[in-house]
Amino acid sequence: MFIDTHCHFNFPAFVTDLDNSINLIRQAKITGLIIPAVLADHFSEILQLTEQYDELYAALGLHPIYQHSPADLEKLTAIVSEVSTHPTKLIAIGEIGLDRYDQSVEWQQQLAFFRGQLAIAKRHDLPVLIHSRKTHDVIYHELHLANLPCRGVIHGFSGSYEQAMQFIKLGYYIGVGGVISYARANKTRHTIAKLPLESLVLETDAPDMPLSGRQGQINRPENIVDIFNILCQLRSEDPLLIRDTILTNTLTLFSRINKMEIPNPIKR
Repeated sequence: MFIDTHCHFNFPAFVTDLDNSINLIRQAKITGLIIPAVLADHFSEILQLTEQYDELYAALGLHPIYQHSPADLEKLTAIVSEVSTHPTKLIAIGEIGLDRYDQSVEWQQQLAFFRGQLAIAKRHDLPVLIHSRKTHDVIYHELHLANLPCRGVIHGFSGSYEQAMQFIKLGYYIGVGGVISYARANKTRHTIAKLPLESLVLETDAPDMPLSGRQGQINRPENIVDIFNILCQLRSEDPLLIRDTILTNTLTLFSRINKMEIPNPIKR
């Protein structure tokens, strides 16, 4: 059983042949898949997708590298506010964060939307999916100030061990994805190998972030199995313990994922 905590399943790579895409994730034993939004225009289609298939869950948010308007933030606020009276499969706020690599969006604007979305997550006790490129220190400061009750995932983490442990001590999980498949990513591979297993979750970021040897190809959610196998090579624990602990981590954080029973991790 695997849960992909970050997959853009509403993108054309998957929805143009939706039945086949669903069959492939079922064959890979992916029992949960969280679809993060990047634009307000995606909110409705993502929610509709999650209502069609048991495996799919929604995270709604405004990605930092895109231009957004105050109306987009108001739209997010309204949708999230409706969840308490009209339950949906919305289980997180994301993909949100900060980005100093792509400077197409002015920094103060990024900060304003990030803080606004953290406030929504806090108000409604929802975890967050955090995008952070060249902004780990600022993100840490903002999350510390926000003091969210449900915390969240630092998505696509590629920082240092010390930075990862700062987030973990704050209560956040580290998203483990395809970057660990690259031999040149020594810092990230060593970091993921040493971090507490109880602080890791799996993600693909499909259709982006292809695994090593598959550059130029569309990344797919079923590649979560390969990411898991690479993680097992990096870690010293028994693969069954790794699998069950990560599943427990995911279901603990995303407590609104239903119809799944948290297993008791196998002890070594």
